[in-house]
Amino acid sequence: MMQVGLAMRRPIYVSAFLALLPAIAASEEIPRTWTDASVAAFEVPLAKPSYSPVHISEKAYYQIPERTIYKTYPVYHPKREPAGYMEWLKQQEPQTAFDAGRLQTQSDWIQAGELIFNAPVSFGPVFFGAAEVRDPAFYEQTGMPVAKDGTIPFARWVVRRKGEVELGSMGCNTCHTRVMADGAVVPGAQGNNPSDRQGAWMLRRAAKFAPPEELLKRVRTFAKQFEVPGLLDDPNRSAQNMSLEAIIAAGEAIPPGVTARSHTSMLLPPQIPDIIGVQERHFLDHTGLVRQRSIGDLMRYTSLVQDMIGLARYGETAAAAMPRPGSRYSDAQLYALSLYIYSLQPPANPNSFDRTAARGKTVFERERCGTCHTAPLYTNNKLVPADGFEPPADHRTRFDISAVRVGTDPRYALQTRKGTGYYKVPSLKGVWYRGPLEHHGSVATLEDWFDPRRVRQGYSPTGYAGPDGQNRIVRGHEFGLRLAPNDRKALIAFLRTL
Repeated sequence: MMQVGLAMRRPIYVSAFLALLPAIAASEEIPRTWTDASVAAFEVPLAKPSYSPVHISEKAYYQIPERTIYKTYPVYHPKREPAGYMEWLKQQEPQTAFDAGRLQTQSDWIQAGELIFNAPVSFGPVFFGAAEVRDPAFYEQTGMPVAKDGTIPFARWVVRRKGEVELGSMGCNTCHTRVMADGAVVPGAQGNNPSDRQGAWMLRRAAKFAPPEELLKRVRTFAKQFEVPGLLDDPNRSAQNMSLEAIIAAGEAIPPGVTARSHTSMLLPPQIPDIIGVQERHFLDHTGLVRQRSIGDLMRYTSLVQDMIGLARYGETAAAAMPRPGSRYSDAQLYALSLYIYSLQPPANPNSFDRTAARGKTVFERERCGTCHTAPLYTNNKLVPADGFEPPADHRTRFDISAVRVGTDPRYALQTRKGTGYYKVPSLKGVWYRGPLEHHGSVATLEDWFDPRRVRQGYSPTGYAGPDGQNRIVRGHEFGLRLAPNDRKALIAFLRTL
């Protein structure tokens, strides 16, 4: 049989870390993902509480069939694909890849979770399809990264019926995988697949063949998911008046590392989060929408964002018209996936703690950066109120809320379906390999973040500039903008060692 490097990449994790993960004993039950009580309590209310999402019931959830996880195979750049590879794939028998009954050790569960991380949930074109990944021009025109071994880690080939090879995507790997400059692949890192630019590319190509008015109608229907029930003058409704060309241009303006994912915003989409070290975070999403009190909350959150989010009801807005997903992850699959995510490790840091970094650590301490970015996690895990939002009195007893406001652009916290009125304090760990930075990915580097021009009129964002690409102030977090040049350089050197 031909050998084509089909093994999944496995992270390096030490036995000491594994010992900290939840043990699986015969007498221990896997957490039940979707109970009425747990789902009602795992989210922070939205800034308008009466429009907070109401999710489907436990009974309805468990009536949805469990997802079958099939064996998958690497996707190669067309110029790097082994000879005869597609013909070989067509000869493969369909194989299921997940069987909880055969998982005996913690390592077994983590490896099974890796399969689920890479397992697709969509088998049709979304950001790209089978034709695109086999077209060299697609890579050149969209900037899709290629790993050093020639593979594309954002999608997998799947055989569900012998003789039929399908391209699968939209698993966790599609957004939460990063290809480094040297071609190394980092699962769980802030992804850098240019997904929105790919979607715009496909839309522009479709416009050559489909009637423009029909295509525009479909796109506007898709854009309705970003509209916020109960929000007067909702800026997300402007998509209903945009031309097809303007919508395509808005997608082309979104850089890798930022994406307009479901229930966010087409106009100010969020940065893709780095989920390495997520077990240390008390709140998930930029707005702290989901509380993580146990591994069960991560399981719920994963099921929500992958399958259930479109079924939520907001205020008087009914969700009955939304089709239910054809399948969902089983509790065992979500548990294995969560264990795998908890096991993920950052890439080796090339930045040494030298004399400059040591001086930067002194600057970090002198400027009291640790008040919010507290070592060793480099976050205090608190929620920061956005300007224009006053936390209700009971929130201060229910959630850990900072007394400090930092003036961050409040629109994402107040004008999206994830708008809790807060931003969580992000961790600075691993900031050296992430980018673009800030919750909209407005700046490309730490140097740009600490550039005093960032908060002045006429600034040109080096990351995501917005749908019109115009100059705009990148508001918030003015700490560090008044440092002497040498102190600023030293502080950045220290941050890159974290």
